[in-house]
Amino acid sequence: MTLAAPPVPAPGVVAARRPGRSRALWLLLALAALLGLAVLSVAVGSRPVGWSDITAALGGSSETLAEAAVTKRIPRTLLAIAVGAALGLAGAVMQGVTRNPLADPGILGVNMGASLAVITGIAWFGLTAASSFVWAAILGASLAAVFVYAVGSLGRGGATPLKLALAGTATSAAFASFITAVVLPRNDIAGGVRSWQVGGVGGASFDTITLVLPFLVVGLLVCLASARGLNSLALGDDVAAGLGERVALTRGLAAVGAVLLCGAATAVAGPIGFVGLVVPHLCRMLVGVDHRWLLPFSAVAGAALLTAADVLGRVVARPSEIDVGIITALVGAPFFIHVVRRQKVRAL
Repeated sequence: MTLAAPPVPAPGVVAARRPGRSRALWLLLALAALLGLAVLSVAVGSRPVGWSDITAALGGSSETLAEAAVTKRIPRTLLAIAVGAALGLAGAVMQGVTRNPLADPGILGVNMGASLAVITGIAWFGLTAASSFVWAAILGASLAAVFVYAVGSLGRGGATPLKLALAGTATSAAFASFITAVVLPRNDIAGGVRSWQVGGVGGASFDTITLVLPFLVVGLLVCLASARGLNSLALGDDVAAGLGERVALTRGLAAVGAVLLCGAATAVAGPIGFVGLVVPHLCRMLVGVDHRWLLPFSAVAGAALLTAADVLGRVVARPSEIDVGIITALVGAPFFIHVVRRQKVRAL
């Protein structure tokens, strides 16, 4: 009598079990890395500080120069975490909504649309309140997203990854030209606008964070609530509809959440590019394509990436600083070229 061989699990079952045990570990490691980078961000700068200065500043003291430096770095670190999380999450959502591995708030023109709206409001409508910047940025990001998707959907084949990337790049270039045309005659705002356009978190304050936090929280909740729907959209619109998914509603809600995150982040930190492109790709390598894990992991990884870029910008140019937008561009541009050149992208 021979014993039957034990049943071999289906490949899909094995694939589901293995990430299930490792995803939580990767998320914990990412959170630990983010915590370490946050401590490093508070401690590193043009002026060296010790642990006693950090603990005193956290307790509310700012009597010495070192304690005052730590006091300035705390909101800067918090803003880097918030903006990085927003951009990383928005990038993952945009890639899920469009099924486009090249989707990114910067590449699709969303960030530049927000920038154009803010700068136009400052130059032509006299906007000065920070709250008005946020609303203007959200409006500009929304209009830019709709315009790019509409242009990329024209012609045979609909909104393919290549057409969306080309439409977004062309739109970003056009918006950049419009920004230059608006700013050139206005010497009174040119200096501040150019500095803001680079993208950075150096001017952070608790007032700024408090102002933008509700928009970021709402965008975060909307995006996370769309995770299951994005999993269905990944199978294709017809399959998703057959599974009972309301495709247009799911895509619209997820896009609204991403636009809220992009607009709010751009209003307070400027148009920081490539975070939303790099982070989701790296996260998929670690936790897979399930958006229920991918979205929160992208938020944590985006926060860690932008915090690390801010620390690096302070270290490499001491005693001066390099804005975080320049650091992310140096990292993200080669990664974008790598993604474009992959054979799989052309087949999507």
